[in-house]
Amino acid sequence: MTWTFRIGRVAGIDVKLHWTFLILLGWVFLSYFRQSGELADGLTGVGFILALFGCVVLHEFGHALAARRYGVNTRNIVLLPIGGVANLERLPEEPKEELIVAAAGPAVNVVIAVMLAAIIAATGGLPDQETLESITLPSGRNFLIGLLSVNILLVLFNLIPAFPMDGGRMLRAVLSMKFDRAKATNIAAKLGQALAIVFVFLGFFGNFWLVFIGLFIYLGAGGENRAVGMQALLEGYHVADAVMHQYTALNVHQTLDYAVSVLLDGQERDFVVLDDGEPAGILTRDDLIRGLKEHGRDGRIGQVARRPDLLELDADSELQLAYQQLRASSTPICFVRDAMGRISGVLNLENIEEVLLLRRALGNTKNRL
Repeated sequence: MTWTFRIGRVAGIDVKLHWTFLILLGWVFLSYFRQSGELADGLTGVGFILALFGCVVLHEFGHALAARRYGVNTRNIVLLPIGGVANLERLPEEPKEELIVAAAGPAVNVVIAVMLAAIIAATGGLPDQETLESITLPSGRNFLIGLLSVNILLVLFNLIPAFPMDGGRMLRAVLSMKFDRAKATNIAAKLGQALAIVFVFLGFFGNFWLVFIGLFIYLGAGGENRAVGMQALLEGYHVADAVMHQYTALNVHQTLDYAVSVLLDGQERDFVVLDDGEPAGILTRDDLIRGLKEHGRDGRIGQVARRPDLLELDADSELQLAYQQLRASSTPICFVRDAMGRISGVLNLENIEEVLLLRRALGNTKNRL
């Protein structure tokens, strides 16, 4: 994901922050500061948000560590103003495994809520109703009470049986025990979209935030349904069936001016970068534009090529898995190696979609392309 920077690495997983999260912190600080004019109050508000997102990070690590148990790695965890995302390389194949991975996140919030409730009980219990209603700033014990409330809300929200929430994935996992994955996803997505319409309707007569939640669920459910449907159509295909053998490779020592001429002279927008014939990174059009601003035309491609986002696949890998990895990765194009370990071509999502279009045109799922 672009516009992110790493803030730490835990259990071999990078934790990244999207720059818009800083805007959220600034907004929270100003909101609390304006209430009292006290700097300490603004900092307290920021501290509460940081504690809240600490719980979100633990939630995402619940997913990541549960997935690792089944051999699924997590590329990174990204914090956004609306929450966190654990970018898994793929989803577990077995329904039971997916159910456990999906449930692990909310389970972490349950544990946090129980621990906070125990601390609050040990320090005097909840204040009376009048005191609770007068709380305007999360400080002291109010801080813990607010954090407890938020973790309970996180559990309830994530258990909504609709994509992209954990509850939708748990529902799909249960349905997959009876139906194939595509059908289970379709049922779960349709149910989620129906629920989303209800949220939107209620939002117009009550809390308007329900409208945004409903739209979020509706779009997320539709996106998941399309993605899984595409994966089902790719069954039986391998990377070798979609690999592009004709492609433009750039070299780390070439100038950005040369990359500009290549970009303007063809239809390609994303390029692989080599160093002595071996993968060294990816160069996108946006990377090139940013590089020109920072280094000028005489800058070297190696200075702006993306290295951490490098993705490689074997030609005999399943195309379904390749599709999942490309969607989960921030890189738009990847290298493909043949059985001898040599680079045989590249692959991107557009080419995978072309395979599906041609398959439909052939009208026979057994025809090879």
